[in-house]
Amino acid sequence: MSLVRLDPQDIVVSADSISSTLWSTGNPTLSTFFTSSVQEAGSSGDYYINVYNTGSTLSGSFVQFAIAYGNSLGSGSVNYNQAVDGKSPSSTIYGQYQDLVIGDENTNFIFGTITSSEFFAIPIDRARYKEKIFLGSLSLTIKGPTAASGSITLTDNSAYASSVQFNEAGRVYQLITGSQGVRSTSLTNNTADGYTTTSGSYGWVLPDIGVILLNPKALSAPTSSGGIGFVYSGSASATGSVNEAPFTTLYKAISGSGNFKLNSEETITSDYIFVRARNSEFNYSSNPSFISGSTGEVLYDSLIDNPQTYITTIGLYNDSNELLAVAKLSRPLLKDFTKEALVRVKLDF
Repeated sequence: MSLVRLDPQDIVVSADSISSTLWSTGNPTLSTFFTSSVQEAGSSGDYYINVYNTGSTLSGSFVQFAIAYGNSLGSGSVNYNQAVDGKSPSSTIYGQYQDLVIGDENTNFIFGTITSSEFFAIPIDRARYKEKIFLGSLSLTIKGPTAASGSITLTDNSAYASSVQFNEAGRVYQLITGSQGVRSTSLTNNTADGYTTTSGSYGWVLPDIGVILLNPKALSAPTSSGGIGFVYSGSASATGSVNEAPFTTLYKAISGSGNFKLNSEETITSDYIFVRARNSEFNYSSNPSFISGSTGEVLYDSLIDNPQTYITTIGLYNDSNELLAVAKLSRPLLKDFTKEALVRVKLDF
């Protein structure tokens, strides 16, 4: 076995951003939605609802995203203890996202210029979005409660934001009306981020943690104010009974539209290692069967004056001579004193 130290110029690092379909269906648009009665009836069903790509319990059914509702006052869900007001699953969700997104349990969410005590959270399953959400691919249609209210399609404003906002969860983009990163033609420069004076923006897109936050106030606004008249139980008294969880209502509005388009993005880092076999190198076999055990002489005369070898495998070692990676050639490569070889090894991680 022959070892040759690599020179610094033999190693090149490259990073490429790759976008791909996010959903398990292989289709950029998720058009059919299913829930699990088992999950809804379980303890987690008080906090969120999981959405699957198929209604089958067989292989091929995976969680695509979840829907949760957070309310700082505890509205929209039944209190843990009726004697303790405002402490319910919705208040727990609100606090969790305060820590995750804002990093401060005393700071509320601000959509546009309006402080909000509530939100809908749509976390994409971690296995789906890989490293991050691919900006400009979002197209989420939410159906209104009546035919007159119609529906609204939302996307991110990454193509129009003059600067990038950051918080504890990384980059923050606003939700605007439009599709696949292109805003609605009805938006003017003054409302390019979908802001309204009464309800703020439609919400946030947090690509680095794969979460979409929806502003319920903006959705519940009348059509004349840019909303769809969305009706949910979050405005009910915190101590009152809840017939249908707000996240269930939103699930019906999303599944009724049949349009949730989103892609993932990841950065693939590659190390390109150029292994060079110069004309004077690697021409003799290190196989002990070619050498006499008693005299150390080459057993075959033809390999003395005109040695030939075949390169089949390249091993990469560290300074302790520990094998780290192996590259196999597609076919043996003939090597002698009249030939030089240059093999490019690609390591993806």
